Amino acid sequence: MEYRRMGRTGLKVSELCLGTMTFGKYTDLKEAERMVDLSFDAGINFIDTADAYGGGESEEYLGKLLKKRRDDVVLATKFFNPMGPGINDSGMCRVRIFKAIEASLKRLNTDYIDIYYIHHVDTETPLEEMLEALNDLVRSGKVRYIACSNYEAWRLMESLWISDSRQWARFECYQPQYNLVIRDIEDEFVPLCEYKGVGIVTWSPLANGFLTGKYRGKDKVLKGTRSEDKWVYNPDFFADNAEETLDVVLKVAKELNASPAQVATRWILDQPAITSVIVGARNCEQFRDNLGASRIQFSAEQLAELNQISKLKDRYPKSMEWNMSERRAGAVRMPQLGN
Repeated sequence: MEYRRMGRTGLKVSELCLGTMTFGKYTDLKEAERMVDLSFDAGINFIDTADAYGGGESEEYLGKLLKKRRDDVVLATKFFNPMGPGINDSGMCRVRIFKAIEASLKRLNTDYIDIYYIHHVDTETPLEEMLEALNDLVRSGKVRYIACSNYEAWRLMESLWISDSRQWARFECYQPQYNLVIRDIEDEFVPLCEYKGVGIVTWSPLANGFLTGKYRGKDKVLKGTRSEDKWVYNPDFFADNAEETLDVVLKVAKELNASPAQVATRWILDQPAITSVIVGARNCEQFRDNLGASRIQFSAEQLAELNQISKLKDRYPKSMEWNMSERRAGAVRMPQLGN
């Protein structure tokens, strides 16, 4: 297992992160315990959850399972989604944040959270209100680092500026959806995070199961899977050539004697600026297979083939500006150098 720094911080996390969205809904406590044990055996020191996963049960499971190993894990959770019927039981206002952290600490049976994410965008609360409240949590010791998920590039950049200008704790990690058929973050987010020293922890490496190949030629809804909750084949997310990309994934998997899931996850780990990939599963069998991504290695030709088939078409302004650096350099005239 490889360990990578979280952005500009000194924190080191495993390249694979155990995702626990299934805990309490698709995965019972006994199977969750086996998965947590397996993650430790594999060298994983990074676990991701959210207050809303399983209606709070995911956090409760981890509170029981990590009780004796809390100091051995970097624990991340999120807040935003409704956790009650009250008008202030969702979002990111100061009241909600203080209520959410106390509830998560109680369910997780801990007195601190290593990484605390805002899960979604709240357009009704000023960024300053949220960031000041999160800064207070860091200063109080209840949170080590703050982070965000599913933000637009401008909102992330504005948040970083606000925090830096006021000397508040700032977002040290960004959690986006990213995989071979959803590469949208590459135009703006990857260079932004590299420039500002923000770690990238990705979710949905298998495109909600699509990149395993199990939905090919079948009904796109399979009983007993998350597809019943409409978690797969969302045309709003997938690239137009998703099926062609899957063809290459299956081809490379056969060449390496690996599973498609391992190929899809390995590809993300080989991309620049990626800190960690969240891998989730309903059971140990699936999770054990996903862990194999750390062991496989692409040839240069295989990686190039995966990169090329899944590459998105450049969009404006990149489609217009792609060669401007060459034009800029070519416009320079320095007589003393004879050009």
